[in-house]
Amino acid sequence: MDKYEILKLENQICFPLYAAAKEVVRTYQPFLEKLDLTYTQYIAMLVLWEKEQILIKELGKLLYLDSGTLTPLVKKLEIKGYVERIRPKEDERNLLIKLTDKGRNLKDQALNIPFQVGNCINITQDEAIFLHQILNKILISTQEKD
Repeated sequence: MDKYEILKLENQICFPLYAAAKEVVRTYQPFLEKLDLTYTQYIAMLVLWEKEQILIKELGKLLYLDSGTLTPLVKKLEIKGYVERIRPKEDERNLLIKLTDKGRNLKDQALNIPFQVGNCINITQDEAIFLHQILNKILISTQEKD
């Protein structure tokens, strides 16, 4: 085997991960447009629908987003009326993101999105579960190095 074989694009794990992630996000677009959400806003809303409120630092950690990406994202969600930003009196250095009633009501409209996207991706439920496990294993192993 050629010593440069490892450098071929077809032999990289990173490339199909990158390309597949990009394509999956693109698959979400038509469904999210109906809710006036970008994919990144959608995943932030997923966290808020689950937790109701969260510190911005914790939200960034969960979504693997830095403050330079997260701050404008949260501001846009606030402009849309889905969240409010609150400075807790006990520590004003923190910023709490809280779901509004309008944001809470959006949850019902988003309920079918996972199914709609799942119908666009040609893998079985078992394959999806296995893929989810592998991707989480990769994420956990990268967190351990930080």
